[in-house]
Amino acid sequence: MEAILKAALPGIILIVEALVLLVVALLHVAYTTYAERKVIGHMQQRLGPNRVGPRGLLQPIADVVKLLAKEDIVPLGADKGLFYLAPFISLVAGATSLAVIPIWNRFVLADVNVGLLVILALSSLSSYGVILAGWSSNSRYAFLGGLRASAQVVSYEVAMALSLVGVMLMAGSMNLSEIVKAQISSPFKIYALPQIIGFFVFMVSAIAETNRVPFDLPEAETELVAGYFVEYSAIRFALFYLAEYFGMVVMSAVAVTCFLGGWAGPFEVPGLPFFWFLIKLYALLFFYIWVRATLPRYRYDQLMGLGWKVLIPLALLNIVITGGLKLWW
Repeated sequence: MEAILKAALPGIILIVEALVLLVVALLHVAYTTYAERKVIGHMQQRLGPNRVGPRGLLQPIADVVKLLAKEDIVPLGADKGLFYLAPFISLVAGATSLAVIPIWNRFVLADVNVGLLVILALSSLSSYGVILAGWSSNSRYAFLGGLRASAQVVSYEVAMALSLVGVMLMAGSMNLSEIVKAQISSPFKIYALPQIIGFFVFMVSAIAETNRVPFDLPEAETELVAGYFVEYSAIRFALFYLAEYFGMVVMSAVAVTCFLGGWAGPFEVPGLPFFWFLIKLYALLFFYIWVRATLPRYRYDQLMGLGWKVLIPLALLNIVITGGLKLWW
């Protein structure tokens, strides 16, 4: 019996770590929605949520309870299996990406050698949820939103993948922990400075990848319908909403890991090895919110033109420059 427990102990520890990471991530996702409403409220000279709990701190919990209590409606003629499955695909793909991101030196659930490829693969997979939601709803409006989402995601995934090639060349690895260690031992301590072009391309592509303003064409708020999830209600709508904010958290965490030195900081904080990781993560999440409050929405032709005519050539130029400098030195 003792031998069985010893053999099962690593698996039990991994499950506990995964549950802890999931709970912490869900709390961050829930309160990112609260932070966004409060920050944009102050930027636009209004209050934001301030009724439920002190300073509105319980508003995310109230929103979840409200959505759980609403009626779950399925439109006539919809493909029920795919209609039910689509929001789970988007959410699970986004949440699974956290498994390969090192929060600090000794905490990463899956320290795989191809961590960057895993992130890109799961990011591509999450877009299938959006496309299937539009197709399975039996609605022309939802289908149009799904088509726009697929075109947008394909365009900006290419630019995002190319923007990370410079990081791979400099670090000599696709393992995210090794990338952070390579940054720590480099002269700049972060790759955002020598890879400033790649960092710019990645951040713009990440905003488009998560369908955020000014690139939220699949679910444009100024239209009469809500894009690909127009037929969704109650908890299934909430799953899409959570998937968007999970995407924000994951993309910000990837940017912190690949460009901003991960868990490393100017000095160590005793007992809080993840302190600098969270500070950088919060700064990038604030950047998402700031962009939403500031920039107007692109037209669709401008959106596609930016991806194919500007970001992809810039990412290719960054690869050529990085490769040339790598060979030179």
